[in-house]
Amino acid sequence: MRLDGKVALITGGARGIGAAIAKRFVDDGAKVVITDVEKVGLEKTAHSLKSGMVAALAGDVTNWDDVQKMVQETVKFGGKIDVLVNNAGIDPGGSIVDIDIALWKKLLDVNLNGPFLCMRAAIPQMIKQGKGGSIVSIASLAGVRCLPSMPAYCASKGGLIQLALQAALEYGPKGIRSNVVAPGATKTEMLINAMKGLSDAIKKDAFEVLTESVPLRRAATPEEITGACSFLASDDSSFVSGAVLLVDGGAAIVDVSGASVARAGVGWGV
Repeated sequence: MRLDGKVALITGGARGIGAAIAKRFVDDGAKVVITDVEKVGLEKTAHSLKSGMVAALAGDVTNWDDVQKMVQETVKFGGKIDVLVNNAGIDPGGSIVDIDIALWKKLLDVNLNGPFLCMRAAIPQMIKQGKGGSIVSIASLAGVRCLPSMPAYCASKGGLIQLALQAALEYGPKGIRSNVVAPGATKTEMLINAMKGLSDAIKKDAFEVLTESVPLRRAATPEEITGACSFLASDDSSFVSGAVLLVDGGAAIVDVSGASVARAGVGWGV
């Protein structure tokens, strides 16, 4: 019960990693408010969690009025806000030349401006409470590495990392910690749908190709991302701020050239 007595606001809580974080936080003793633009999934997730420990609020993280209401409702529900989890995000692809400009702007609005607005609303409340708080931003391995034809997503997650570190720098003196969890490939509904075209094209599970050079040789489940989030939300991480925690099965340590040689079935230099 490492989060016993904590109150958290989790964006993008209808499904995937956000829903898994909500469940983990409740299991660890926290009261949570989950928010999402997807009302049906949001209510389904809320009903699956322990009664009295969760409240659901439909809202758009790109809308300042909605974001202010999210923080207000969290305080109303739990009496305070100890933890903000910036999880809401979208991941459409398209190269720099080909991506629709409106889609580029929308992705940056959700993935980067959304967390900015949530921090802007939550931080003054955390300061007002006088006991600090914890901000956990869900970025991606794509925030520190590049993905083909995903410039908007990579730019947004890289920007989110820097935004989170900036918050750690500026508001650490007020007792507010800001950290990043950067998952690698994770079997969420969003990524499974994104991989469907590849699976159909190669006539096999695209995740086998996606993870063939990952040291653990598989993708994560959403639940496997939640332990890092619970740790960073808890007092166990009381002296951890400005950290970027990769939860990627070791993917970030792999050199692409070496991985290509390994897949050919030979050793380097042989």
